[in-house]
Amino acid sequence: MPKRILQGTVTSDQNDQTVTVQVVRRYKHPLLQKTVKKSKKYRAHDAANQFKVGDQVRIQECAPVSKTKRWEVIAS
Repeated sequence: MPKRILQGTVTSDQNDQTVTVQVVRRYKHPLLQKTVKKSKKYRAHDAANQFKVGDQVRIQECAPVSKTKRWEVIAS
């Protein structure tokens, strides 16, 4: 099964080798037919500590790195 790739914005880089990425999804509500924005935060592994708050990044699923990290940053 292919690994999922998501795109989002870095909202926190305070922890070592970890960034928090907020991913915003847009979809049409099934009943109201209105476009709805839903966001979710993912903690991703950033081994080089190269990404800062506000950067647009792509994250990919990976094996668990820690208790909360299941994603890794692949590009900006």
